Amino acid sequence: MIGDRWGVTHAETSLRYPCDDLVPHPAWQAWRGVTIDAPPDRVWPWIAQIRLAPYSYDWIDNRGRRSPPELRGLAEPKVGEPFSASAGRPLGTILAVEPGVHLTAKIMGVHMSYVLQGTGQATRLLLKLAAHNGRALGPLFAVGDLVMARKQLLNLKDLAEGV
Repeated sequence: MIGDRWGVTHAETSLRYPCDDLVPHPAWQAWRGVTIDAPPDRVWPWIAQIRLAPYSYDWIDNRGRRSPPELRGLAEPKVGEPFSASAGRPLGTILAVEPGVHLTAKIMGVHMSYVLQGTGQATRLLLKLAAHNGRALGPLFAVGDLVMARKQLLNLKDLAEGV
């Protein structure tokens, strides 16, 4: 499917992600990934901070409000909390979390898992999206998400690396 992969290896698309337990037979799925030159303990707080803002194209998905460029010292995310926010309004729900390892959520009918894999002083940040339905719209959603998720992962990379 067009737009279903960006920045991931075939092996990474074959991994088991936490969202796979929630969507065992997806109508569509997509994977994204980026290598961050920082250990997982520097990356995780930024993943946890997605609860405040999307960290993508703020003029589109945050109604022009800038995603916070500094860490806010949030408590660890908890199941049942809002996953993210747009213009200060909560969006989605956190479904599973293992601090420093993964954050799994659901937003607009799509389940997603952000997974951190430490590789020495670097971190692979992997994102898998899966949905039960929407087979016909899956390719369209995947292409749109590719643009937004790519920007989000690259922003998180820059923030965690202190760029």
